[in-house]
Amino acid sequence: MIKKIDPEVPGRFGNLELLARQVVEGFITGMHKSPFHGFSVEFAEHRIYNPGESTRHIDWKLYGRTDKLFVKRFEEETNLRCQIVIDNSSSMHFPGREGQGGEDSKLVFAVQCAAALSYLLRKQRDAVGLSVVSDQMELHTPARSSSVHHKMLFSQLDRLCHKDNKQLNKTTRTAELLHLLADKIHKRSLVVIFSDMMDNEAAPGSMFSALQHLKHNKHDVILFHVYEKQKELLFEYKNRPYQFVDMETGQSVKLNPAGLKTHYVKSMEDYFHRLRLKCMQYKIDFVPSDIHEGFEQVLLSFLVKRSRLF
Repeated sequence: MIKKIDPEVPGRFGNLELLARQVVEGFITGMHKSPFHGFSVEFAEHRIYNPGESTRHIDWKLYGRTDKLFVKRFEEETNLRCQIVIDNSSSMHFPGREGQGGEDSKLVFAVQCAAALSYLLRKQRDAVGLSVVSDQMELHTPARSSSVHHKMLFSQLDRLCHKDNKQLNKTTRTAELLHLLADKIHKRSLVVIFSDMMDNEAAPGSMFSALQHLKHNKHDVILFHVYEKQKELLFEYKNRPYQFVDMETGQSVKLNPAGLKTHYVKSMEDYFHRLRLKCMQYKIDFVPSDIHEGFEQVLLSFLVKRSRLF
């Protein structure tokens, strides 16, 4: 199993692309040793030459080694266009570790997953874009597959992990901004969303209206619901009073979790159930993603989805 990256590692190496490569290569090695070895994980940077087409881009050196004709692939020939969307609202910085930039947070887990997927997409000659949303559209880059574009993506992802990015009281407008994205992405794409869906519980219709907009525009969608299982789902706190603070509004309440746990856990289970049902209704791949469970579920879910598209 591919474990979650040690929180100390990013600061020690400062190279998110290196970490992504280690995760992906470790995952692929594991797949070759597992029942999932049937997936296509041999990454080609060439395509077979079709008789009658121009010989201009034939790789003659490769022909000399293999006695087969291959044509070099270029950006416009990419197999898949993928737009990765990361929710950067304040709630995504939970739980975080004070003084260390939130290395444990949902956001950092989402960024590490996005980096691994970006590396995987590049190896498969696919085009990838990145969108970051919170109370505004913080970043939107169209999908491309060039090496310069990928370096820019990793630079932007690395910036998201930086401690200076941690902003409290930053609300969520994910649904509204997904509507905007649906209009910005002009070519049919696979849209991969990392969000804790915290703006969805109060008004679930708005989020799913936005997801339906993406589907209506012929995009395929994977929703990775990022959460911290022990505290956010199971509500496992010690039996003593706590001061709970809403990271997006700043509102606080003092209570003993033990007196609320049964009702809270039931409410969260019902919420998860509604999310699954709605995603099934709209034919959206819904993947619960506990930040402490590592990257296997995310990468495998992506490869399963990709295999269905081709």
